[in-house]
Amino acid sequence: MSVRIVVRNIVKKAVSPKMYGGLKHFFSYEKKIFRDIASAMNSDNLNRLATIHGTDKWNLHWYTQHYQKHFQELKNKKTNLLEIGVGGDADTKKGGNSVRMWKAFFPNANIYALDLHDKSIHNERRIKIFQGDQSDVKFLKEVAKEIGEIDIIIDDGSHINEHVLITFKTLFPLLKKGGIYVIEDTQTSYWADYGGDVSNFNAPNTMLTFFKSLTDSLNAKDFRIPGYQPSYYDLNIFSMHFYRNLVIIYKSKEGDRQ
Repeated sequence: MSVRIVVRNIVKKAVSPKMYGGLKHFFSYEKKIFRDIASAMNSDNLNRLATIHGTDKWNLHWYTQHYQKHFQELKNKKTNLLEIGVGGDADTKKGGNSVRMWKAFFPNANIYALDLHDKSIHNERRIKIFQGDQSDVKFLKEVAKEIGEIDIIIDDGSHINEHVLITFKTLFPLLKKGGIYVIEDTQTSYWADYGGDVSNFNAPNTMLTFFKSLTDSLNAKDFRIPGYQPSYYDLNIFSMHFYRNLVIIYKSKEGDRQ
């Protein structure tokens, strides 16, 4: 039995039914209070934070073990993080689990998110959510302009291959130099109902085919092609990291040497 439930039962026994009824407003915030206390106690451990906040980035997808390594250097810096997708589908009250996790892990960061549905109920100090379509280039650019410099972008949105590619091609150029771009749930590259293809692992319209092709950009200086003109990605991708259902891309910054 959790500490929260034990405390609630003690209070219920200690006061009259009428008084306990009057405490309902308090108990509506009870879960949040204990969650925030637990977050503060475990703020350095992303796996625990994911469990506390109920996001599937751990205990299902096992992403936070990788985020712990890749984001650790930014943990206490003033950063702007943008996550595509808030969760909870069309239910406006549901979702927000991961943005609260990021807020707990990054104590000096501003956490932004966007979702197709109105998730403004999850707005709070250091969390702001925009409503719009991740495949709408104009909307994405407006969001990026309002945020300013973006240090981390995480695509946990529709997972539709076409949407993921539109979002990346729009936002990666707007990511801060030295920033980190993440694509989650890349398994949909193999799912037909998401625009994927399991019969051809090099199908041209899937996200993994696209991101696998970008690994060539890491070696563009060695092509030995007379007159070759480097692409934007040749010039701006410093490193790429592939995990199960997860791709993490570092944008080059001044002074990087490959």
